[in-house]
Amino acid sequence: MSDRFYPDRPYVGVGAVIVDGDRVVLIKRKHEPLAGHWSLPGGAVELGESLEDCVRREMLEETGLDVEVGPVLEVFDRITRDERGAVSYHFVLVDYLCWSVGGTLRAATDVADAALVTREDLPKYGLTEKATGGVLRGLASAGQRPNR
Repeated sequence: MSDRFYPDRPYVGVGAVIVDGDRVVLIKRKHEPLAGHWSLPGGAVELGESLEDCVRREMLEETGLDVEVGPVLEVFDRITRDERGAVSYHFVLVDYLCWSVGGTLRAATDVADAALVTREDLPKYGLTEKATGGVLRGLASAGQRPNR
């Protein structure tokens, strides 16, 4: 059992809205929290790892994609409580806008599936309100990619 389950402190994590034209990468989570649900790819920051390095590592591990990390889209917390009200998960999450610069999209590590999804198809994936908002902000901001 992970020390992230019934933690003694919040964990810092990152997520990515990886934009490819008018589509965005979604993953189906293999493990809790939200096992079996579609979401944005992401994961926990490791000791000594910068947020942007974590984004690049997690995207490669989960989706097979090398990404260019863009601006922060949102910072928020996700606190899950059990039926007694005890905190079962507590994450502080930083979502980034990203663009794929290499690799091939695939489900990897702790991901059950991966997909490129259009805005119109988002409702089919049952995303949380936060994830849907992040995707819509990412698609609206996709033109902010720095000149390379």
